[in-house]
This record gives sequence, structure tokens and C-alpha cells, in this order.
Amino acid sequence: MSLVVFDEVKKEFSGRKVLDGLSFEVEKGEVLALVGPSGTGKSVTLKHIVRLLTPDDGRVLVDGVDVSECSSRELESIRRRVGYLFQGGALLAWMTVEENVALPLRECTSLSEEEIDERVAKALAEVELTDAAEKYPAEISGGMQKRAGLARAIVRDSDVVLYDEPTSGLDPVTSITINRLIRKLNRELGITSIVVTHDLQGALNFADRILLIKDGKKVECLPPAQFVESENPVVREFLVAMKGEL
Repeated sequence: MSLVVFDEVKKEFSGRKVLDGLSFEVEKGEVLALVGPSGTGKSVTLKHIVRLLTPDDGRVLVDGVDVSECSSRELESIRRRVGYLFQGGALLAWMTVEENVALPLRECTSLSEEEIDERVAKALAEVELTDAAEKYPAEISGGMQKRAGLARAIVRDSDVVLYDEPTSGLDPVTSITINRLIRKLNRELGITSIVVTHDLQGALNFADRILLIKDGKKVECLPPAQFVESENPVVREFLVAMKGEL
């Protein structure tokens, strides 16, 4: 059974269709990249998975549970399993990196401080950020802030991580590091990843499949090698527009 399912999901804001019957599935252990023009509903799609938004019509299922219809207890159980890397990193400026990563454990679990310290150290090691544990967000680079946000997203042993533009605003070298970490966490921890990105070259390297969304609808969803060879005219148009990335 697919881990995440979108079934004819529709969403409007102020009368403007953002998602228009969007349907796709994500398999357990898969890395799915969501690509497409700006404003086509990619980030809105992510928010539906943890019910930050709810569909106007259609269903979003996580491990067989309809997120829109589930109880508060079921929703909390789903949210415990899903890490979310926000576009800006969303670190608290007055906390160290270590404290930022520990925050969801302190707020949402009954773990001891010793257990929290162990989990935080493990998460920071996974994203190669151990040396920055005692620093504050303003003292580290944008790429390091993204990695700290990623450590916070996985510190609760998440099965799924949602990435919203993880390389936005980063230089090419740092972007490569973030993209490598996405694949590393998938391979080493078995994390299912859904990645909204404008970095098509990165997606071709880290994704198992690439889903192109346009006007709130699925255009094509294929493995990278098949995606770049697709004869779908919308895919061809997108690839031509993105040719500077390839």
C-alpha cells in the first residue's frame, strides 16, 4: 500500500484554483521530487499531508488514514511520523542549534534529558553538523541553517520528511550538499522523502521519481531517466524552460 495518496484533491484560495484534481501516490522508502512552475501548488501540496491545509474536495491519505477526516489523536500520531523542513529553516534565533533540534523532543515527548541529548547528537551527526551544536543561527551559514532544520525534522525518528525548497537561496556547492543529504537519509534511515524543488538538476540526481505539476494537476510522474526523455509536450516545454539547470 502506498504511504501517501492524493486522490482528486482540489483547493482554492479566493476563487483561484491552486490544486485541481491532483492525484498521485508515494511509496514507502521513495524519494519523490515535486517540480513545476512557481505558483502551481507544490508547497500547498505538502501542507495537506500534515493538515496545515485541508482539501476543498478529494482525499489525502497517510498510511491509509484520511488526514482530513481523522481524529485529533490520529492526526497527532501522523504528525509524529512526519518531519517538515520549511523553506526558511524556521530556527529560533535565541536558541542554539542543539536547542533548536531538541525543541520537538522537549515539547512533544516525555524523554529524559539524557535521551534527548543522545537523539540530538545522532541527528546532528546524520546531517554533518556536530561542530555547530553550540552556535546560534546567526552564527552559521544559510546551508548550515538548512541542515539544522533537517536535523530537527528527523530527530523524532520520522518515517517521512517533507522538504519545501531545501536549496532555495543557497549557492550551487551548498545545494549539492543538501541534495546529497536527502539521498543519504533515504538510504541510511529509510526515510520517505517528498521534495518540493526548483533545482531540477538536483532532483535528477536524488529522486526515484519526478512529479511535474502544472495548474494544480499532475502532468507526469516518472523516474529521472524517463522524465528527461518524455514526449509529453508539457514536460518538453518545462525541460526547455529549465535547460539552464541541466
